[in-house]
Amino acid sequence: MSDVLLENTDDGGDIECKAGQITLSDGLKTSTYLSLFGGNEDDAGTSDEDAEQFWANFEERVRERRQRSQTQHLLKGGLPCTPFNLTRVEDAVKADLAWMGDALQATVAVEATLPAVNTINIHVAITIGNTTYPFDFKSPWGTAE
Repeated sequence: MSDVLLENTDDGGDIECKAGQITLSDGLKTSTYLSLFGGNEDDAGTSDEDAEQFWANFEERVRERRQRSQTQHLLKGGLPCTPFNLTRVEDAVKADLAWMGDALQATVAVEATLPAVNTINIHVAITIGNTTYPFDFKSPWGTAE
């Protein structure tokens, strides 16, 4: 089974088309991207009663399959872009990807860095068995769109 490959850009996720065909991915990149940046950016991801949830969450009966991006909310919600707050973002990434531990028996390692002003790079390494899948997501942090 394949997913549409989503690439992180400065203004959200983009798909790629080559020769009129949408690029697909058999890996974990799309599910990781959606876990970190999917759903509703106004949703803090901390309460099931939150009215700002992604609309599809209300139909999803399996709690672990709901999109609740604490990461996206922190980056767009006014948390200052400072080295001190990198730990908060790393904790949010781990919370957003916690479903992978149960569903995939995966371990997730996260490192966040500040490569430029108002920019974060989130390095995620997902290990399943003896295979590690590394991904980097560079994103604006706290900048106006």
